[in-house]
Amino acid sequence: MNRLARMVVATLASLCLFTIGAGVATARMLPARLALLEVTHVSGTGPVRPGSALPGASGLASRGQATPAGVTAQISPIIAGGGLGHDVGALVTDLTTGRVLYALNAQVGFTPASTTKLATAVAALDVLGPGATFTTSVLGPSGAGGAGASEDIVLVGGGDPTLAAGRFPAADYPQPATLSSLAAATARALKARNVTSVRLSYDGSLFHGPIVAPGWPGLSYITTGNVAPITGLEVDQGRLVSPSVPHVPQDEDWPGTAARTMTPSLDAARYFARFLRQDGVPVRGPVTAVAAKDRSGSAVIAAVHSPPLAQIVQQMLSESNNVIAETLARHVAIATGRPGTFSGAAEAVMAVDGKLGVHGISIHDGSGLSPLDRISPQALVRLIRLASGSGPARLRPVITGLPVAGFYGTLAAGSFFGPFGPAALGTVRAKTGNLNDVATMAGIAYARTGQLLAFAFMGNNLPASLGEQPEMTLAQLATALAACGCH
Repeated sequence: MNRLARMVVATLASLCLFTIGAGVATARMLPARLALLEVTHVSGTGPVRPGSALPGASGLASRGQATPAGVTAQISPIIAGGGLGHDVGALVTDLTTGRVLYALNAQVGFTPASTTKLATAVAALDVLGPGATFTTSVLGPSGAGGAGASEDIVLVGGGDPTLAAGRFPAADYPQPATLSSLAAATARALKARNVTSVRLSYDGSLFHGPIVAPGWPGLSYITTGNVAPITGLEVDQGRLVSPSVPHVPQDEDWPGTAARTMTPSLDAARYFARFLRQDGVPVRGPVTAVAAKDRSGSAVIAAVHSPPLAQIVQQMLSESNNVIAETLARHVAIATGRPGTFSGAAEAVMAVDGKLGVHGISIHDGSGLSPLDRISPQALVRLIRLASGSGPARLRPVITGLPVAGFYGTLAAGSFFGPFGPAALGTVRAKTGNLNDVATMAGIAYARTGQLLAFAFMGNNLPASLGEQPEMTLAQLATALAACGCH
């Protein structure tokens, strides 16, 4: 069955199953879920064997719940079928107790692809807090202007990875800050100061360093639209065609037709200049780059703020958004006293996660685009367990942001990962990852036993001949856990 046909069938099936099963699933799931709100703790390393518990967990299992033998019987045949290739790592545990129910190369480092974003999300929420916001501001002279005066102003990027050019539909979530709103506020402030025109500069220097991470294949991730250069000032994640400004005329010096821009800060400033003109404030001369921090006697004359970090993390995980991930990793670096570069960001994420007791992470970027990244299945499961209850409450947006099988994000009906069986629809939440020869998934499955199971499945060195089979196999494994009686 071709991909389009699979998408149509999966979508129709999902709608029917959701309508029929929602009431039954809710009635069946709530009491057990409430009972699973026991707080546990994760620490240390140690061996991982079926029947044991992750270090720091109680290791207690209730009667009638899944056993290592039962889980092994359920998923071993799927893994042995070769759909994930022959370089496979896996770990399944009881989410509440930490009891290991299945382990295969669980402490070995595998290329994680976008499951790396779990490590970035946990580190960002732990260091910055779920309520943190990022500010984009405009600086101008601190004194009042005279009638008909012209002023120099600076657009300063604060590393808002969700900043948009124009307004988004009111139903969109989260609602980003916009340059159009910032321009309107700036124009009001300038007119109140009797300023009739401006010279515009911009500062996107919050982040710096190389524009590609170790292991990235040159600029191809940028030209194919996977990511943009990470700067302190950019809009619409560096897309050349803004989804929030559908019919903006092109300037002669506007960038070309590549999927993402190579000059995100300059492009953002040009958008801002257009909005200022539309609001009645002409911009004189060319737009230029400056370091706003070197301007003495400047004052903030207008500012906009991003959504809270909790919402940004949810967007990053559901979309598997690489620009957001790389930006948040740099914020972790700066908050921990490291440079806002790829290397500083990677070191910061590893350090913060390590302090939370998560080891087995060796990364070179914050998004998982680098094939040099290594994370063990055990580390992924520990990240999931920390965010789901054993760690600080500020980590919970990691779980609420995970895609939902059959319905939401990268696990939605018709997505690249799937199709899922009926047992998994609405009951599996997981982060996905894939590169050319990598397919991974880590998350939570609500099993037929009433247990919540934390899992990580990782396939590396996948032959091209497998096509989409690895992603289908991951969906089969998650479905098997959701359907698991496994006594």
